Amino acid sequence: MIETEAAIEPKRFVVVDDHPLFREALKSALAASFPGAAIEEADTIDAAREALVGAPDVDLVLLDLSLQSGSGGYDGLIRLRKEFPSVPVLIVSGLEEPSATHETLCLGASGFVPKAAGRAVLAEAIGRVLSGKIYMPNANGCDEASSARRTAKRIAEGLAKLTPAQERVLVLIRRGSLNREIAAELGIGESTVKAHVSEIIRKLGVLSRTQIVIETAKNDLAAALAARDAP
Repeated sequence: MIETEAAIEPKRFVVVDDHPLFREALKSALAASFPGAAIEEADTIDAAREALVGAPDVDLVLLDLSLQSGSGGYDGLIRLRKEFPSVPVLIVSGLEEPSATHETLCLGASGFVPKAAGRAVLAEAIGRVLSGKIYMPNANGCDEASSARRTAKRIAEGLAKLTPAQERVLVLIRRGSLNREIAAELGIGESTVKAHVSEIIRKLGVLSRTQIVIETAKNDLAAALAARDAP
């Protein structure tokens, strides 16, 4: 059990992950560290919203960034923070790059725990967040600048693989246009736009359209595309 003031009273958690086995593992870890805690499960952001609306006294949301259905990744985090600003969100993710940690904290998360971390680390992170603090994982000697360079290289390589149609969609995504607005401007079907967005996400190696904007903002898009098309 966590020996902190935050652990004295029974807590209420919402675990948001679309993998049943991992949800069960998180529930087990929470039950061991917080006896008597009420633990709600959700496999989508919409389900998490329903849980939060139904239980306004939730103390903490534990969110996976890699949800496959509906709003996931950074979009899901943004949505939860906007609609439930008083409920802290702890990210529990398979992504371990320092850049991912930094971005989630910038978007309002209260902490970040790698899925590979043990129960003791998870318990420590939860205790800190419940005490009103921010938790960041031990970098274990990782060079954040090196990680940022690797991410920039991956994005540049992904941009070079985009088709002209995907480039046009990307430009409009960066402007903040919705799928229906992109479809209207380009004169194509909304289903075609969705297909292009999925391919852009895949080629750039990101999780969501929000991360598309975040990562490509760090690159000179025009220069990257011009370099690709140069003879």
